[in-house]
Amino acid sequence: MEQYRDILDNISTGVLGLDEDLLVTSLNAAGEALLKTSSARCLGTHARQLVLDNGEWLANLEQVSSTRTPLTRRGMPLTLHTGQEIHIDLTVTPLAPSGEEHNSRLLVELQPVDRLLKISREEGLLHAQETTRAVIRGLAHEIKNPLGGVRGAAQLLARELPNEDLAEYTRVIIREADRLRDLVDRLLGPHQQLQLSPLNIHEILEHVRNLILAESDNRVAFIRDYDPSLPEIPGDRTQLIQVVLNIMRNAMQVAPDPQACVITLRTRSRRQFTIGTELHRLVCQVDIIDNGPGVPRELEHAIFVPMVTGRAEGTGLGLAIAQSVINHHGGLLECESEPGNTRFTLYIPMRQNDA
Repeated sequence: MEQYRDILDNISTGVLGLDEDLLVTSLNAAGEALLKTSSARCLGTHARQLVLDNGEWLANLEQVSSTRTPLTRRGMPLTLHTGQEIHIDLTVTPLAPSGEEHNSRLLVELQPVDRLLKISREEGLLHAQETTRAVIRGLAHEIKNPLGGVRGAAQLLARELPNEDLAEYTRVIIREADRLRDLVDRLLGPHQQLQLSPLNIHEILEHVRNLILAESDNRVAFIRDYDPSLPEIPGDRTQLIQVVLNIMRNAMQVAPDPQACVITLRTRSRRQFTIGTELHRLVCQVDIIDNGPGVPRELEHAIFVPMVTGRAEGTGLGLAIAQSVINHHGGLLECESEPGNTRFTLYIPMRQNDA
């Protein structure tokens, strides 16, 4: 029996067992994650208590229970007790015990449609990021080679000039060549190998929160909603601090009034979560939410592309570097934005061999 339980808990489809009275008899891990509940809490309860708006949900279950005919519904909306509305593909199959043809149990399969669409978008985002990095690597190579020649020629020229006043022009050439080289290096992002070690994600968030409070002279307000049960994650502390700092600093800088800036830090665990094409058993989710003006609509699709920024003084490299670092951890960085509510979400696998 334990063997079958392990199988059910490691598939990505939510599986719910109901008896002849529509009372919950079993719920696998994916079902718990989907319905935002636990099997211990809902075992023995009626199926109507699993969701808020249960009219269509209950009608489908009762139909299969009475007709003993399998049923499938595509894109059916469900409102969870958290208030969140999700869309699922619902499959209900009657399971009649031997010799009890008119007294059947139900097998309910729940496949989240929202998540499938999101997985497709994430996969496209990861491919776009990899394509962008490949283009930048090629461009950097083409720029740095002649740039080295220009710098070397300026150094040689400086030695031959008879007038020291003229040497100032060669120093300008050398300084600007060095500036362009540094810009190209920043475009390439962090090139050092990850120094993975077990990390407490809350320690990183608190460290960056203190940095932002110091920078803003305690004018930025923070709301913390941490899950204390989160285990340590494998990560590079220095690079993850830079990621979180880039996001929080952006929130502070775009706020019209730093004193009115509120940043919410939230951590959760996600089970059976797909990043790109990889299914991870356990993922750490970090939400960084601010009440600023939001990302301009015309930039939403390109905020992780290098040199794209909505601020005149910005370089457009902070978020591109942040995405690159999270990708190297085997994770993903997402953004959803509207005026007054911009949320950056970090997904980081919790197991070393996933990262």
